[in-house]
Amino acid sequence: MDGNLSRATIRFISKQLKELHDSPPEGINVLLSEENITEITAEVEGPADTPFHGGTFKMRLILPHDYPEAPPKGFFVTKIFHPNIRQPGGEICVNTLKKDWQPSHSLRHVLMVIRCLLIEPFPESALNEEAAKLLLEDYDEYFRRAKMLTSIYASTLGHAESCAKSSESSKAVLKGNMKHKKKSLRRL
Repeated sequence: MDGNLSRATIRFISKQLKELHDSPPEGINVLLSEENITEITAEVEGPADTPFHGGTFKMRLILPHDYPEAPPKGFFVTKIFHPNIRQPGGEICVNTLKKDWQPSHSLRHVLMVIRCLLIEPFPESALNEEAAKLLLEDYDEYFRRAKMLTSIYASTLGHAESCAKSSESSKAVLKGNMKHKKKSLRRL
């Protein structure tokens, strides 16, 4: 455990980790470590109807010494092709961990927001410019690249086939959502 944290903060973090372990959010498995509660590792399942479906992505939250007043830093350990995740390094850019941080945000909330980012990328605040450009300009190519990296780096036994056999209908739905988002952005 981190000696820089107060006993109250350690209890606060421990309580949240216990709740995550006892009642995990959908698609998220938190791996507990008694050695250092300021480094939280989780496995995030790729959501259905995304190019990440069928993959399991390891990610890490690093809690600063002044948590919960300051937000954790989030990183994907598993390589992923996503506009809001820097490669190399895996740094995650999401407003919840930046300007929208509130000390009342729980670790559960943070992990759920990160998983939702896999469903709804935010290319306007991209850390991976190439992924953001493809998402907005050539969605089919973005989907193909993200799916390919998922199958290479995040597929688990038993998921590799389902990752390779993504339905065209889910791809069409996502493509339609991006066209709507592009139109909304043009109006701004």
